[in-house]
Amino acid sequence: MKSDLEKLQGAWQLIEFEMDGRKIPPGSASVVIEGDQFTSLSMGAEYAGAMVVDAAGKPKTFDVKFHKGPHKGQTSLGIYELKGKTWKICIGLAGVKRPTRFAAEPGTGHALETLIRAAATPQKTPAEPGKSTGKPVPELEGEWFMLSCLQDGKPMDAKIRAAARRVFQGDQTTMFVFDQVYMKSRFTVARAGTIDYLDTHQLGIYEVTGKILKTCLAAARKPRPKDFTATPGDGRTVSEWSRKKK
Repeated sequence: MKSDLEKLQGAWQLIEFEMDGRKIPPGSASVVIEGDQFTSLSMGAEYAGAMVVDAAGKPKTFDVKFHKGPHKGQTSLGIYELKGKTWKICIGLAGVKRPTRFAAEPGTGHALETLIRAAATPQKTPAEPGKSTGKPVPELEGEWFMLSCLQDGKPMDAKIRAAARRVFQGDQTTMFVFDQVYMKSRFTVARAGTIDYLDTHQLGIYEVTGKILKTCLAAARKPRPKDFTATPGDGRTVSEWSRKKK
């Protein structure tokens, strides 16, 4: 009889996602399990690490230690259930206690996800970002508040959008949602109007008009966008930010 870890091998597609009581469009997020290693694409960011599964408990538990991505070096604890081609998980952000039930209530720092079996789609010609100069970009430096966001062609939940902010400091950018770190990466601006997120392997474009910043980021290792559009299936994230909180 196969163990749960053996049953989890392969690619999984995220179909439902809720964090801290807020439902978020899953976009094209996916997870691939190979042995006890995992890779994940979420919000265009790439994560990787090791996973330990314990199927003996009730509920069943798993631990993930990130060795790549915004949470590199950190560990998250979760619970799961596996029924045929459906994998349901509830996981705490790094440093948060393991969930005891399948719920992501406000203030818990828990994420509730439902995934289904999917076919792996490896990239044949991955696009890679440039190298950091280590210098800040004056027109980006500082704090920005989200005005709008399209992920994979779908608008972000209004309450999530209202709680999102981004900080550019030196050669690092950090996105916060409900004051929790959602994404972090070094970045570089190789030439005017382009931006590369180095740790998440994303290529993008941007423009600053007055106190408004507009960005379009491709999914990890996808070609750089040529315009500020996001349609279902392309994995892009188009967002607008303001220097002033609305």
